[in-house]
Amino acid sequence: MSADALPPLLLVGCGKMGGAMLAGWMERGLTDAVVVEPHAPAAAPYAGRVRVVAEPSAVPADFRPGAVVLAIKPQEAAATLPAFARYAGPETLFLSIMAGRNTAGMRALLGESATVIRAMPNTPAAIGRGFTVAFPGPGVSAAQRGLADRLLSAVGEVAWVEEEGLIDPVTAVSGGGPAYVFLLAEVMEAAAIEQGLPPDLARRMARATVAGSGALLAASTEDAAVLRKAVTSPKGTTERALAVLMASEAWPALMSRAIAAATDRSRELGG
Repeated sequence: MSADALPPLLLVGCGKMGGAMLAGWMERGLTDAVVVEPHAPAAAPYAGRVRVVAEPSAVPADFRPGAVVLAIKPQEAAATLPAFARYAGPETLFLSIMAGRNTAGMRALLGESATVIRAMPNTPAAIGRGFTVAFPGPGVSAAQRGLADRLLSAVGEVAWVEEEGLIDPVTAVSGGGPAYVFLLAEVMEAAAIEQGLPPDLARRMARATVAGSGALLAASTEDAAVLRKAVTSPKGTTERALAVLMASEAWPALMSRAIAAATDRSRELGG
């Protein structure tokens, strides 16, 4: 196996995020994988290219994964993870993308010899534009961290933190962030219709404006605040709108409260 080749992988859960990651790995040459997914339609696009089984007991006994990727709902962890404790040890990495579930709680279910990396990607991973932040738990080797970086970078940009508690606000900002952006497009469309624009035009305009602004932000080295000010002419229409959005009880305060609420919920899910 070359230094860049992916080892055999065991993917537990093939929903939208698990499926996006699997597609990214296959584009990077993954040839040996087993997917555990009880809902057949979710794994159907990959059947025939990887082995798909409905339950942990159906994983071939001789399969030796280099990494077990946990892509299930956090509420399913307690019932699901013990079935994979047989892989715990320094040879196999557990890479979790479950929101809220901390490394100590996962090791309690998998065994204290399990090496666990906790990561939080977001849904633009589906088009290779995701952003993932990861934390290496106790005992993770440099090689395992490198493997995790390769697995996560298959769907976008990767960053690392050395304090696990930071994953909770990451979950709130980056993990949930696409929903906030989609909400912006949704309310812009509705507001445009209220002002008399045809629904089809309002929809096209709101979506293109949000998508184009995101692309401009990604291509620029300027702070977001600088780009915002560049659009805002003194005494103009944008300035009038921002005066409403940025009032002390409006958008900034609401966003701060929203991020705090999501961070709290991520901590509640831990264990």
